[in-house]
Amino acid sequence: MSASTPPFGSVDEVLTALAEQGYLADTRMATTVFLLTRLEKPLLLEGPAGVGKTELAKVLAAATGRRLLRLQCYEGQDDTKALYEWDYGKQLLYTQLLRDKIGQIVEDAADIAEAVDRIGAQDSAFFSERFLARRPLLEAVCSPEPVVLLVDEIDRADEALEAVLLEMLGEFQVSIPEIGTFTPQQRPYVVLTSNNTRDLAAALKRRCLHLFLDYPLAQRELDIVRGKDTGLADAAARQLVEVVRGLRELDMRKAPSISETIDWARTLAVLGVRELSAPVLADTVSVVVKYDKDLAKALDALPRLVDPNAEVPDSLSNGHEQGHGHGHGHGHSHSHGHGHDTDGREVRAAKDQPGRFDDGYYGSPSAGRSGGFTPRTPGAGQGGRSFARRRAF
Repeated sequence: MSASTPPFGSVDEVLTALAEQGYLADTRMATTVFLLTRLEKPLLLEGPAGVGKTELAKVLAAATGRRLLRLQCYEGQDDTKALYEWDYGKQLLYTQLLRDKIGQIVEDAADIAEAVDRIGAQDSAFFSERFLARRPLLEAVCSPEPVVLLVDEIDRADEALEAVLLEMLGEFQVSIPEIGTFTPQQRPYVVLTSNNTRDLAAALKRRCLHLFLDYPLAQRELDIVRGKDTGLADAAARQLVEVVRGLRELDMRKAPSISETIDWARTLAVLGVRELSAPVLADTVSVVVKYDKDLAKALDALPRLVDPNAEVPDSLSNGHEQGHGHGHGHGHSHSHGHGHDTDGREVRAAKDQPGRFDDGYYGSPSAGRSGGFTPRTPGAGQGGRSFARRRAF
């Protein structure tokens, strides 16, 4: 494929190319990627951690045959780690090696001022591309081959780095005062990701195409798990996806990501699990739950997520504060205005009604995901009761 030839002829080609790389996309995502390649505008991907933002940049590079350059952002990062810096060690080495030559240049100078002027006239030799250490942004511009530039977790970087990015994102060029302005032979495909830990500057967003990635619908997440060849039986994988969706509805510090769902499926397959049970999931839930307080909430919810009709103590079956009607298998008509009980699976299934999302993967506002859900706060002693129920299995 020629460097100037667009890699995709249509949105359908994007869908096919990403699928060949093991990435299931919906039409909205494929359309955005197609526009990125045709308009050559940066793409900003926002959404919770673990929904496939970074992976999209990787498979885009693989699908287009481009080299991937990655700038991993972090707090306190400055432009020398993102753009370029001078290789002072190399400059010093050359200065020492050329000491005799420098002496010849200044040996007949009338005074110090004249000697300084003569040395200063040689600045261009020491501030040239020879001594320039390229970082990802400059490398993306100067690379002789087309690249995909991934600016990962831009929300973790300080706002000063956003300002540094503006020239790159708006004009695809980098200016170096000592040398001049660098422009690419071919514009890189630029993908920025954000986990929404802070708001990004309007100037940065204005320069980018935008796509919000959310957790996928149940069937799409099941398709992803199947596509990763986890080894887990299909019926168990389907049930596991429902359990993970239920965990995401809890008021957790970190909700389980898609990649963690896949890891959990692989874990259960390695253990030879054919049918899910609360004890087995409780023993392996640390694969997707990484904080102690989240673990207590998950252990409390697992029995109901596995079996919405499981017996629970009477003390947990009264009052809104215990999470009635929100996917824990003991909701009553006063929570939803129905004349019958509603279990967690029905609540989650209701969120998959047509029109709520595009028919497929991610790409819809997080407000749609919440579905009016109000996080519940576990009552005192719920963790202990959960462990007591585990012993009863």
